[in-house]
Amino acid sequence: MAYSTVVENFLRYVKIDTQSSEESSEQVPSTEKQRTLAKLLYQELIALGADNVRYDEEHCYVYAVIPSNMEDDKNVPAIGFIAHMDTAPAVSGKNVNPRIIENYDGNDIVLNQEKNIVTRVSEFPMLKDCKGKCLIVTDGTTLLGGDDKAGVAEIMAAAKYLLTHPEIKHGKVCIGFTPDEEVGNGVAFFDIKGFGADYAYTVDGGMLGDMSYECFHAAGAILTIAGKSVHPGYAKNIMKNAIKLAYEFHAMLPNECPENTEGYEGFYHVDSIKGTVEEVVAQYIIRDHDRTKFEERKAIFLKTAKILEEKYGAGVVQVEMIDSYCNMREMIEKKMHIVDNMAIAMEQAGVVPKISAIRGGTDGARLSFDGLLCPNICTGSEGHHGRNEFACVEDMEKIVEIILNNISITAQKLSL
Repeated sequence: MAYSTVVENFLRYVKIDTQSSEESSEQVPSTEKQRTLAKLLYQELIALGADNVRYDEEHCYVYAVIPSNMEDDKNVPAIGFIAHMDTAPAVSGKNVNPRIIENYDGNDIVLNQEKNIVTRVSEFPMLKDCKGKCLIVTDGTTLLGGDDKAGVAEIMAAAKYLLTHPEIKHGKVCIGFTPDEEVGNGVAFFDIKGFGADYAYTVDGGMLGDMSYECFHAAGAILTIAGKSVHPGYAKNIMKNAIKLAYEFHAMLPNECPENTEGYEGFYHVDSIKGTVEEVVAQYIIRDHDRTKFEERKAIFLKTAKILEEKYGAGVVQVEMIDSYCNMREMIEKKMHIVDNMAIAMEQAGVVPKISAIRGGTDGARLSFDGLLCPNICTGSEGHHGRNEFACVEDMEKIVEIILNNISITAQKLSL
């Protein structure tokens, strides 16, 4: 079977390890290996004939422009498309071995017989919508990288189509690829002014038709517990086991965690925990769509730490908390036409728009508050951050069509 440009792009990109690192998140990029894909995209954009192609040597961003080909474009907004190059630290992105399943039968998918790794329809019910289509899956030892190399591949395929079909009238189209989205620094050094768009879309969502203009309010918290270690045989009334104190802290929080929340429900999530009797450091994330509830969650977290410290002594419990991003709805709902235009683009492609809140965040959240409104659209991939990640070929091809439709609609409307 001959595969389209978007699929060929995707299969090449996922084989490049671009995993970001939370341990090095104070620098951007957090891993040098992200530069391999960045430099490849830079070279490919030049080869396609894009204008103003730039590679940010210091921070690993890639930018390009497809100039307007309209005689009168003074009222046509410059539209941007953004995707991130890194993959999640949670599961390895090294030596990804993508496998193509043609005419998927709708049943569970055995990824790795030896390790008994299976993608079950009961756990990923969206697979039902992929029956009869062509899927791209992993061999069960790595993630796939659909988040967000599917988005990267779709933007690149749309760029190629525009640049080879000058008969399609369009305004200025801006392209941006970012590092370190998965560790919260995707747009820390993004050049909004140089990017040149009036507004943009991140292509970083899930299944076909998904679109979001609201996300979580997000914060990260580092909980440090100082224990006291002595010989366990003589520890009575002396030892303070930091590990047990960490368990006690977690048990005091409301039982609202990712595995038992959905929709607009927020949560507390302990993402990692390391330590000994002497000291424990736990990484938490705090999320809620509602700003008031979000502030309440942060206050509960800090109050819990204070209660534990009062019980075990000053300096035993310390919390470092910082906000990560805010719900972009607060900004985007002021100019809903950019959401409406994308919905029309989907409908023109025969796709029903499914607008919902992201249970996560995107580069677009921070960009929207920095002045570049940026809803999020689908990539045709799901099961992100894990070995069960998959992408649907036909859906990825549709998303390229949707991007192109949106560009045409924007040009036709001739207004911001």
